[in-house]
Amino acid sequence: MWQTGAAPVPDAVYLDSAATSQKPQAVIDALVHYYTRQNANVHRGVYTLAEQATEAYEQARQAVADFIHAEAPENIIFTRGTTESLNWVATSFGGTHIQAGDEIIITIMEHHSNLVPWQQLALRTGATLRYVDIDAQGLLDMKSFQNMLSPKTKIVAVTQVSNVLGTINPIQEISSLAHAVGAVVVVDGAQSAPHMPVDVQALGADFFAFSGHKMLGPTGIGVLYGKMPLLAEMPPVEFGGEMISKVEKFHTTWADIPWRFEGGTPNIAGAVGLAAAIRYLQGIGLATIRAHEQALTAYALDQLNAIPGLTIYGPPDAQRRGGVVAFTLQGVHPHDLATVLDTQQVAVRAGHHCAQPLMARLGVVATARASFYLYNGQADVDRLVAAVNEAKEFFQVE
Repeated sequence: MWQTGAAPVPDAVYLDSAATSQKPQAVIDALVHYYTRQNANVHRGVYTLAEQATEAYEQARQAVADFIHAEAPENIIFTRGTTESLNWVATSFGGTHIQAGDEIIITIMEHHSNLVPWQQLALRTGATLRYVDIDAQGLLDMKSFQNMLSPKTKIVAVTQVSNVLGTINPIQEISSLAHAVGAVVVVDGAQSAPHMPVDVQALGADFFAFSGHKMLGPTGIGVLYGKMPLLAEMPPVEFGGEMISKVEKFHTTWADIPWRFEGGTPNIAGAVGLAAAIRYLQGIGLATIRAHEQALTAYALDQLNAIPGLTIYGPPDAQRRGGVVAFTLQGVHPHDLATVLDTQQVAVRAGHHCAQPLMARLGVVATARASFYLYNGQADVDRLVAAVNEAKEFFQVE
């Protein structure tokens, strides 16, 4: 277990890293250093401070490319987060490549950020949106997926790790099958990039999106990776300064990729902070982090499964899931459960987790969710279990 810094509340157990992560001092220091020593706009100025800011910003792009094993830094576009990244692909690439009669395949476990953009694209274009179901353990029905694929399939959009079930999806296999029918693969990496080694080329991802704030970085900074031939086919989504090459009265030419997609002043400090977070994670090792979380998740599954009346959703095997455990307690609404846990200074999420179609599939309106990261340990799980038992007594649940 690694300490990132002082907890926001002393003695609190923070189990909501799937929503956002705590920040190490190294990231906070990087933000302070930028604002106090390098604060200037990027790309435009020829003076020393502006050149230093530009260098820090573009070094962050290189750090991201190295982190996910992208072909080059030019494959990396900075966005506000996973949501914006996925919306850009649906709006720009989808808007120019999808038409009536085409099919878009997503899964029933998708976060709304990787569901609603494709839903709306299908409504605008007359394309058909198709869902891959899950089995009783929360694993994708891969046979059904294979049967859905056809020359009509143009886009397959899938999360690498479910933010509710914790399911780790076989992206490499999905990509191979999708590419065989000529489809483009879009991967939501919000719950994978912070927790396990990611190699976008090995995965076969055509697009890959993730957020800085879920991986120890600042809020408001995200990443969209794209294969260069596909990025070259995408028109810009936002227009204005920075993203242009030349503007005339009735015609404009765009800047090179990736800058044509980063209109206006970018989140420079966010990129610098994200680079610091990446260095911090690399210093520990993503494989080490994954092994730690897998062991912790296995321990949590064992301990929580021993509580009568508690139901866990997702794969029973920790090797097939990330550090996310969603559960319900019979007779207690998840919001009420989370409120009582909070009185024990145990912070968990409660609600539909921006996955309402999945909740409907599971037959629940909401769940409580504990999610782990590198700063959690078995003592935190023990506190969670004790707090759930306290809640059972409070609500007089057998």
